[in-house]
Amino acid sequence: MYRLTDAQKARVKELLSQMTLEEKIGQMNQESVSIVGGFDVPFEELIEMMTDGRISQEEFEKIMSTAQQDYHEDDIRAGLVGSLMVQDPRKANELQKIAVEESRLGIPLMFGLDVIHGYRTVYPIAIAEAGTFDPDLFTRTARMAAKESRTQGVNWHFAPMLDVARDARWGRVSEGPGEDPYLVSQFAKAKIKGLQGDRTSPENYVAACLKHYVAYGACEAGRDYNTVSMAPSMLHNAYLPPFKAAVEAGAATAMASFNDLNGVPCTVNPYTLRHILKETWNFPGFVVSDANAIRECVNHGIAATEPDAGTHAANAGMDVDMGTQIYKKHLRAAVERGEVPLSVIDEAAERILSVKMWLGLFDHPYVPEEAMSRYEVLPEEHRALAREAAEKSIVLLKNEGNVLPLKKSQKISLVGQLAASREEIIGAWAMSWRESDCVSIKEGLERAGAQLQYYPCCGPETDINEEEVAAACQYGDVIVAVVGETDAMSGEAASRADITLPGHQRELLERLLASGKPVVACLMNGRPLALQWESQHVPAILECWHLGVEMGPAVANVLLGEKNPEGRLASSFPAVTGMCPIYYNHMNTGRPGGRSKFTSRYLDAGFEALYPFGHGLSYTTFAYDRLRVEEQPDALQITVDVTNTGTREGVETVQLYMQDVTASIVRPVKELRDFAKVSLSPGETKPITLTLQKSDMGYYNDAGEYVLEPGLFRLHVGGNSRDCLTTEVNITF
Repeated sequence: MYRLTDAQKARVKELLSQMTLEEKIGQMNQESVSIVGGFDVPFEELIEMMTDGRISQEEFEKIMSTAQQDYHEDDIRAGLVGSLMVQDPRKANELQKIAVEESRLGIPLMFGLDVIHGYRTVYPIAIAEAGTFDPDLFTRTARMAAKESRTQGVNWHFAPMLDVARDARWGRVSEGPGEDPYLVSQFAKAKIKGLQGDRTSPENYVAACLKHYVAYGACEAGRDYNTVSMAPSMLHNAYLPPFKAAVEAGAATAMASFNDLNGVPCTVNPYTLRHILKETWNFPGFVVSDANAIRECVNHGIAATEPDAGTHAANAGMDVDMGTQIYKKHLRAAVERGEVPLSVIDEAAERILSVKMWLGLFDHPYVPEEAMSRYEVLPEEHRALAREAAEKSIVLLKNEGNVLPLKKSQKISLVGQLAASREEIIGAWAMSWRESDCVSIKEGLERAGAQLQYYPCCGPETDINEEEVAAACQYGDVIVAVVGETDAMSGEAASRADITLPGHQRELLERLLASGKPVVACLMNGRPLALQWESQHVPAILECWHLGVEMGPAVANVLLGEKNPEGRLASSFPAVTGMCPIYYNHMNTGRPGGRSKFTSRYLDAGFEALYPFGHGLSYTTFAYDRLRVEEQPDALQITVDVTNTGTREGVETVQLYMQDVTASIVRPVKELRDFAKVSLSPGETKPITLTLQKSDMGYYNDAGEYVLEPGLFRLHVGGNSRDCLTTEVNITF
């Protein structure tokens, strides 16, 4: 996917031979737009002062009214900037013109941005979209984002986010595809194809950036930026596979994570950056630090000073410094002192120039004027794709008494401040959307012709309005309560020690249930929530996540039965917060969890997830029968009959899990190895065949070596990770 022609490689080599040391280091320097003037402290500290309450929002805005933006034009002119974060196409062209026409060698800039789940057309957050189990959809949404962003000058996405995340307390679980290495790997390959695959025009593709490399999703206690410690076998078997899959798919760049790994920050970690990524996997692209991460190595205590941190990072294989200017200020002196070999600088500059060459920036550096307004109004085909993704992401967790789907003849009391919110449907890390493009759940139901009255009643951060609750209980035949989190309650720096419904929303549900009318809880959230009480008391629960601009129509279509829900959980849901981290593919223990006291369990919460990985109900039902296995020289073909036993057409996600029963190290109780989606009419039966390559039946040991061991394997096939048919096979490799 990311591959240069011989002619392009020659152009890069020729350009590199003409560059001074300062110009090479300049390519390694990524700048952000600086805010200058009007205040006496650094801008970052000013933000912290507002965040922690030392100054008010009004005081902050007054200070900022006298500030100016510095785009580093003089440094660009001097060849000292390689990339920036700008999303204004005219400003991007203006800066690009300085780089191309006024710098000595005319090397174009790259413009990067966090485009995690859509640019103008925001689609579902990753944890939601991953639950569609639909790689083709992953590709199509990424391709849409690439085309939209390139018209605004953004040619480098800090995406996809590939952190395997098993602790729902971590806020950034919303940005990634869940807890399973296999599913995250399929997500990775599809996203790289979507972002980078359509090279019919420079306007159709961007450089992807794998993040956060590596094991960031395992931060201790689910607390962002925290330390990570794990055995090498766990690193290689659970956290590295998605990145390896993305490299094999041709990803152009990668981003190192904030965390330390076994005592060495990933920003300065030669084992992960050089040995694994660049030498073992032969990754040809470049690596960028996360924001300010090189400077933060001083806080880690791995470096005494900022120049020392820069030296460590460059030698470890960090090609680009995001936002600290440490490379720009200190790397030349480190080279002259012999602390950083010139070959390190040459390699980094060559990798960066190569990506720019592959992007076509040397031949097409500017955004065409006619392209800039192409997505001023969202095209209907983009809305349709966002709506498709949103509908497929919705997970029916519970439907006791077939409360759902609702009928248009029913009077609906729509409850909850989130139900009418446009801005909260977007989710964390969406950068370029407009509120006017967003359709709330309330608007979606109204457009669908539902009979409803809306009662705000309560939100995640507000008190209950008792009068509105009483009116809601009186009006509706059914009550639809939209509850959950604001978008600011998940994402970066949004870890939560308590992942039950925030605020007074559980009390709101109690009051609504006391009416005796059926209650549907529509969850709007960015992480798995601890829903033990809700699962025990609320008859119908719909996990709707943060679904993007078309959330309203998508939720309305599922509630009213126009769309049969087909989403699955990409992460396990705990019953209570104290069960975190919880994930289905855990290691077995000498005393596996059970009813007996002296087993691996809690006294007060059991040991299984409330809703397991892969779970998702439908408005119909499915049955599995006749599991059989055919062994071939290189693979196992596993076939099962799946029948729609209900009364309406539906889509089932058939999942294959494997267990290596006895191995040289303890292995997981189950591991996802394949899946397939099948649409079935009422009464219809189809044989579904899933494939398990024998080469995928091994594991990495603590020496980082991949081994295949003969013996007994259990194969599980079902509609989620818990409820499966099981068979056993003996395999000799």
